[in-house]
Amino acid sequence: MSLITCNIHFSQQPDQVVYASRQLIQELKLNTAKSLNIRLGHEQIKALLKPLKRQGKHLYLSTGIRKNIKVPSSGVIHLLHHGGNDIQLGPLIGVLTDSYSAGEASPFSSRSSIVKQVIKAGHNKAYTFGFTPNDIDWHNKTINGYFLNAHGGWYRRIINFPDVIYNRLPNRRAEIGEEMTRLRERLLKEGIPIFNWSFLNKADVYELLGNDLEALAHLPESVTNPSPEKMKELLHKYSFIYFKPGTGSLGHGIYRITYRTGKGYFVRYRSNGSNTLLRFPSFEKLYRTLSLKHGAGLKNYVAQQGIRLIEIDKCPVDFRFHMHKDGNNRWQPVGIGAKKAGRGSVTTHMKNGGTLLTPEQALQLTFGHRTEAILEQAKAISIKLSEAIERNYSHRLGELGLDIGIDQSGKVWMFEANAKPGRSIFKHPALKTEGKKSLNYLLDHCLYLSRFQGGGAS
Repeated sequence: MSLITCNIHFSQQPDQVVYASRQLIQELKLNTAKSLNIRLGHEQIKALLKPLKRQGKHLYLSTGIRKNIKVPSSGVIHLLHHGGNDIQLGPLIGVLTDSYSAGEASPFSSRSSIVKQVIKAGHNKAYTFGFTPNDIDWHNKTINGYFLNAHGGWYRRIINFPDVIYNRLPNRRAEIGEEMTRLRERLLKEGIPIFNWSFLNKADVYELLGNDLEALAHLPESVTNPSPEKMKELLHKYSFIYFKPGTGSLGHGIYRITYRTGKGYFVRYRSNGSNTLLRFPSFEKLYRTLSLKHGAGLKNYVAQQGIRLIEIDKCPVDFRFHMHKDGNNRWQPVGIGAKKAGRGSVTTHMKNGGTLLTPEQALQLTFGHRTEAILEQAKAISIKLSEAIERNYSHRLGELGLDIGIDQSGKVWMFEANAKPGRSIFKHPALKTEGKKSLNYLLDHCLYLSRFQGGGAS
């Protein structure tokens, strides 16, 4: 197989005929005496092949061809040569998401921005589109997808099932339930690789890695649905713990619980937009307060060993490692953001007063000349942790957000892993380049999954 880029044009010819420039015919060794098999997504058609006098690599598709295999637009695209007179356009990449208040300007509500970024990153590389579960026509095996025009506006086209799907369903509510599970399984049965399958709960990650010795060395002790006795044991063992919901996000519902000999138990949390600190003379009173507030919801909570992280101005700092699979199916730490907690805050989330820094800025204050070595060590460990999650997970992963901590001795810890990470770290001016790299890695991995690889793209 060989992979090249090619200019696709539309002709007004009604017949099923493809005109190819002589340079393209010669490079791919196409036989003009035989019919051409041309594919897009999960559809293919045979057509007459005729040479065309034009410099460069060009294909002119007649109206009949375009309508038959549903080519969404003209322009530069990859062309994969399978040998002989068999070629494939694309890849055709679908971004699966959802919408609760769709409109012309934002067909996927708040997710429209990320879908648009992915589509733009695919320009001149792939036919990339967004869609929701309601846009799938199972009978005809087509999707009414959303594409971007040259001015950044949305338009719709009926296209065939894609070569690969990037799952960006926006939240757990949108993807839970038998109906959504069946949808993903049906797409897999059609032979379409899908990543990332679903969100990862905190408890899921600890359970996945519970027997992975390489990963366990970097995981704080964590107990799902701990008994009051177990929580008290952890508190007395580590002096402080984090008590957090297994399915939470953005730091909601997280408590930092501290035990001080002779002084009692202290609980710090976020309430109504401000930080709250409570003291309890006994653990029993503390636990009773949590039980009254959450009731049966406490069963979904995780108690986690507290780690003495590096600090800036006496405020703890942790890191978000945005990981991607590359075009060779290997994990890479593409973007790293350091998050300094707001004064008195339980978490480093920016909505709770946190500050975003570059990793070098954060590490330099603690480790000085050792900064580069510590950062390289953390990158290597982030790759090992991603590999560990992947080998213990039953579905395909292509992107992860790892919440990483580095303690004051330089040891690296992983607190959480998110299979659908947000992109807030890329808002930092110093990380905008990494934000573009992230999207490029995403597209490169889609090329890998769709098998759009070959002997040197040009």
